[in-house]
Amino acid sequence: MTDALKRLSEEGVAIWLDDLSRKRITSGNLAELIDQQHVVGVTTNPSIFQKAISAGDGYETQVADLAARRVTVEEALRMITTADVRDAADILRPVHEATGGQDGRVSIEVDPRLAHDTRATVAEAKQLAWLVDRPNTLIKIPATEAGLPAITEVIGRGISVNVTLIFSLERYRAVMDAYLAGLEKAKAAGLDLATIYSVASFFVSRVDSEIDKRLGALGTDEAKALRGKSAVANARLAYQAYEEVFGSADGSTAAPGRWAALEKAGANRQRPLWASTGVKDPAYKDTLYVDDLVAPGTVNTMPEATLEATAEHGSITGDTVRGTYQQARADLDAVEKLGISYDEVVLLLEKEGVEKFESSWNDLLKSTEAELKRLAPSEG
Repeated sequence: MTDALKRLSEEGVAIWLDDLSRKRITSGNLAELIDQQHVVGVTTNPSIFQKAISAGDGYETQVADLAARRVTVEEALRMITTADVRDAADILRPVHEATGGQDGRVSIEVDPRLAHDTRATVAEAKQLAWLVDRPNTLIKIPATEAGLPAITEVIGRGISVNVTLIFSLERYRAVMDAYLAGLEKAKAAGLDLATIYSVASFFVSRVDSEIDKRLGALGTDEAKALRGKSAVANARLAYQAYEEVFGSADGSTAAPGRWAALEKAGANRQRPLWASTGVKDPAYKDTLYVDDLVAPGTVNTMPEATLEATAEHGSITGDTVRGTYQQARADLDAVEKLGISYDEVVLLLEKEGVEKFESSWNDLLKSTEAELKRLAPSEG
């Protein structure tokens, strides 16, 4: 069952689970996935928490205690989510230690309503790092224009970051630049760069969903032939950009000057993380965004269904990224020639991504508020 996952790990791809709930923690399921399915990290987002907390399993006692204290709904929500992240981080602590700090990480996202406010994002990141208080936490900051300087500031303070909601190659380059600037700031402040980690979450499946929709509207044979190619091409070109900034993960290509100076000072690479890897079109193989994105020094964060599918019938045949850049560029250029604007698509996806997380967070606030009221002690 886990041979494909083992091979994936051996190819240098860290397997992270894109899900978390209190039931998963308390039932021993997370520990089991770590032990048996090669899972070495966990990512969360507002949608994941909305689903977990709305299901209610395991949260009632804490919510009742929070209701008795008459805390605000925002405070209650942060107490609930950081408790889950803290417990998951403790379960993953042995992995963190065994990998020298690289894996065994759990991500928690800043309030998505702050995505366009740099100062508030920095303040929220500092607060979350303090609340969780675990060395193997990553604070998720969206790669919006306002998020870029926040990334630099937070990294500069020595807080490890998962940069999320990256769709475009241009924005990904800006994210890597923000990370390097943050490391330079941390170095100037005398911080130990070896303790700072980051991943850059490059979203995959949503690119196909949007571009395929537009290709379908065109309806030509040429358009149909390009369906299902854009997301993988986009991610592969992101890895090419990663190599241009950091050098090759296996050391066969030397690191450029700016990064080389930081690496010499003990800095860690910002690994590309493939996010949104659950296949949304049933016409495609359900392990497409795993099988076709195997490259050293990457992370693939999978929903459990994708993890199970990979374990059962994933086709891990070695590196499927390096050596594909020319074809990847040709695939995206072909889409552009049909009148589908890459820039328009990725801007739309970023906007929708922020809105989706904000909507999930607002829904979660409402349902948590209702639970606080239901469990509040009666007056008198």
